[in-house]
Amino acid sequence: MNETFELPNPGIELPIAGAAWTRPDPSMIQQLYKVSSATASAYLHKLGIRQTYIEGPRPTILGTKIVGPAVTLQFMPQREDIASGVAQEEIEKRSALWHVLDTIQNGDVLVIAAKGDTHSGCLGEMLITYLKGRGGIGAVVDGRIRDWTHVQPIGLPLWVRGLTPNYASQAGLFPWAHNVPVDCANVLVLPGDIIIADDDGVVLIPIKLVPKLLELTLEHEDWESFSRQKLAEGGSIWKYYPLSDEGRLEYETFKASSLK
Repeated sequence: MNETFELPNPGIELPIAGAAWTRPDPSMIQQLYKVSSATASAYLHKLGIRQTYIEGPRPTILGTKIVGPAVTLQFMPQREDIASGVAQEEIEKRSALWHVLDTIQNGDVLVIAAKGDTHSGCLGEMLITYLKGRGGIGAVVDGRIRDWTHVQPIGLPLWVRGLTPNYASQAGLFPWAHNVPVDCANVLVLPGDIIIADDDGVVLIPIKLVPKLLELTLEHEDWESFSRQKLAEGGSIWKYYPLSDEGRLEYETFKASSLK
């Protein structure tokens, strides 16, 4: 005789939410807009922080750049007694996926840790519309999104692994927690850490290291601009990139004259 076991009605309590955190001074963000992801990655490496490149997500709009504090969303493997069957989409609306968007403020970057999943559509047209309406400046998704035909005209910068027709919990993952530490493509992202994303990719800056990074990178961007100009004029790469002692002296002279 075959016995069957019926799962209890799927249900989920309010999603797990992390502790409150403080957003950075807007002037700090404006300064970081002068720093490329490549320069940030290089100098973080020199400071001993080596796992900062969120590998995988690529920009949907080339030529865009965003810098802002990370608001995190964590996807976890599904379990049938929590979210399954015909009620699944309704349960999803009570999950962290909906709640995280209500925490978005002007200038925030939504960072979604979805294990590089190729099936779950972590965001779609309506949620991306809401994200932008709340003041979010972009999203980094270690996974996929859906509704691209309708998402594209919204114009919100997104870094994603690709597209899918599926909704968020249709496959093997479920949006479990928000504003908690997450593993995004093997990079630890804490709520409030800074994200720099441009055509080269996405780099995380630990919030405590921003002042030191700015000190190092703004000088780098300045002399690199000088070097770029000299190389375009046919100057020697041995002298101008990186700056030799002779090139450094010329740069310092150029900088002093520019301040007069």
